[in-house]
Amino acid sequence: MKTILIVEDLELNRDLLAQLLEDEYRLVFAEDGVAALERAAEARPDLILMDLSLPRMDGWEATRRLKADGALCRIPVIVLTAHAMHGDEERTRASCGCDDFLTKPLDEHQLFEKIARHLGR
Repeated sequence: MKTILIVEDLELNRDLLAQLLEDEYRLVFAEDGVAALERAAEARPDLILMDLSLPRMDGWEATRRLKADGALCRIPVIVLTAHAMHGDEERTRASCGCDDFLTKPLDEHQLFEKIARHLGR
C-alpha cells in the first residue's frame, strides 16, 4: 500500500482528505512545515499533499527543503492552496519546485487524477 503524507494545519481539511484517501492509501499527517520534514524523513512517503499556508514553516519553504534533500527530492509534492490567482501555479512550480498544484476547495476527481498520475494507477 502506497503512503501519502498530508501536510495540512486545519483539522477539517485533514479529515476530508483522510475520508477520501484512507481506503486506498496509508496516511501520515503533519500540521506544519517543520513536522512535514520530520515525517517525510521518517515515513519516506510515496507522495506528499502540501498546504502552502502553514504555521512555523510554510509549505513553500518546506517544499524547497524537501526538493533540496537528496534522500527526499524524488517524492512528488502536490501543493494544495486556497490562495490561487492567475499565474500562481507557474510561480509555485518555479519558486518551490512542487510537482503539481491543486486549488481549494478540492475537486475530488482532479485530486484522484493527480495522485494516480504521480503514483501510477
